[in-house]
Amino acid sequence: MNKMKKLLSLLILISPIIYKAQGFQVNLQGQAQQAMGGAGAALIQDGAAVFFNPGGMSFLKDNSINLGITPVISHGAFLESNTNASAITQSPVGTPFAGYAVWGADSSQKALSRFKFGLGAYTPFGSTIKWQDGWSGRVFLTQIQLFAVYIQPTISYKINDKWGIGGGFVYASGKVNLQQDIPTASQTSYYGHATIGGNATGYGFNGGLYYKPFSKLSIGLTYRSQVNMDVKKGAATFTVPSSLAADFPNGSFTSSLPLPQVATLGFAYKVNDKLALAFDASFVGWQAYKSITFKFADTTAQLHNTTLVRNYQNAYSFRLGGQYKILNNLYGRLGVSYLISPVKNGYVTPDIPDGNRLNVMAGLGYSVGKHFVANASFTFEDITRKGDNSLSIVPLPGQTIHPLSGTYKVFIYAPGLSVTYKF
Repeated sequence: MNKMKKLLSLLILISPIIYKAQGFQVNLQGQAQQAMGGAGAALIQDGAAVFFNPGGMSFLKDNSINLGITPVISHGAFLESNTNASAITQSPVGTPFAGYAVWGADSSQKALSRFKFGLGAYTPFGSTIKWQDGWSGRVFLTQIQLFAVYIQPTISYKINDKWGIGGGFVYASGKVNLQQDIPTASQTSYYGHATIGGNATGYGFNGGLYYKPFSKLSIGLTYRSQVNMDVKKGAATFTVPSSLAADFPNGSFTSSLPLPQVATLGFAYKVNDKLALAFDASFVGWQAYKSITFKFADTTAQLHNTTLVRNYQNAYSFRLGGQYKILNNLYGRLGVSYLISPVKNGYVTPDIPDGNRLNVMAGLGYSVGKHFVANASFTFEDITRKGDNSLSIVPLPGQTIHPLSGTYKVFIYAPGLSVTYKF
């Protein structure tokens, strides 16, 4: 009880940390959808259908351009079980973004246009964390930056007034930067420092099916494939005492990080002309993230190829939201989501101290004339995860590294804004 009081008192002094999804998945691809708990597979509202359901994109009546951003402030706290040592993060502000363009509607015969073409650029995965200097978990992580930008050209076809189908090719470009301290036996400095970073690319696809059996009900089914992000020539830099420089040579490395597949089934129901409800259930194939290996071009007796064991498990998420037409040009939105963590006990690491969580969202949508729409959302979330990383440790020969055990506490505040131009 005293440990938790100490942790909570520490949190009063800091800002929140952001993990807006399971693992390092980021669900910030559309402001209207975010405000409704992230549900968007069956309720087609704007160009974000490029991401949420390409099959429903063909049911949009207008050509449009949509740009949005969700600034997030990232800080958190950790309380070690055995020593009561505490630490906080000092992470920079994150800026997940999403941009979409949809066209193919004939301005004079929009209802007859069956093909729609779309282009999306968005950030579905990412994590940025920087722990304070000298914290007790420094040999596992001092800083991590991971993000992936998906570029997705998309085509959608409206088969008839009930069915739509669509899909897109995904080109992923990203970056990874991992930093940690190195325990050494030097008399001049007990800790060295390692920085491992590089650019990564990958390929994938997504597809969607949209079905509207009658005017009030719509159903969406979507699939986003796994994308393997390959780092072909990263840079490994080691800062160690001169007496150990030969043991830790700077050089290049290769690695690969799997970004999981996601399958979603969604339902939307228009209760009346003012109220619409939406629900999504998703399966996320996190089991693909068993480990990540860094293969160094130059190895020594002290510097071996390094494997970070994760053994994530497949996970599920559930999202529920409502939209109410307050005025002819003003919408209010509320939503909740429940996300089950893919991180198993024994694999709770400071890069992703993830846990099951309940999110609460809200937002507004406002139309300005016939061409402009502004959407705003706000997300609140808190996470408590107690555990250790004892099963994830793979020490190098001669190393003795003790597991990191304790409680992570996370708060989240994520405001977002987007602007849509319809033509």
